[in-house]
Amino acid sequence: SPGPCSPKEAGISVDLIHAFEGKAPLLGVCLGHQCIGEAYGGVVTQAGEIMHGKTSMIAHDGKGVFAGLPDPFEAIRYHSLAIAPDTVPDVLEVSARSESGVIMGVRHRTLPIEGVQFHPESIMTQHGHALLRNFLKMGREVQR
Repeated sequence: SPGPCSPKEAGISVDLIHAFEGKAPLLGVCLGHQCIGEAYGGVVTQAGEIMHGKTSMIAHDGKGVFAGLPDPFEAIRYHSLAIAPDTVPDVLEVSARSESGVIMGVRHRTLPIEGVQFHPESIMTQHGHALLRNFLKMGREVQR
């Protein structure tokens, strides 16, 4: 969920990712996305651009939560921090980027864990509800 701090200041968020890994699908949004990066060894740093209430085009790989979504699509952003590209750990893959190259999505390579830097719950994000439906579908598939 969004928050006014960095993952290091986000209380138990990083610990919860480890506590639930493999037990339930996880979707991190904004600060939650950054916490996923940090939980697996990435570094969260200044994004190089402050994006509070601004939209960007998001290019993605068409997998996981992005399955079936147009590429690219417009999404609303509220952040000034991001996962540093040169620190993405091997266990995560970059699933989406902004037109300026900022990491907008990560996915765990073996567990149902995904993060998005933008806000799919916002009316300002095109296809955000479809992305959330894809995540719910992941949950149903894991339960089987």
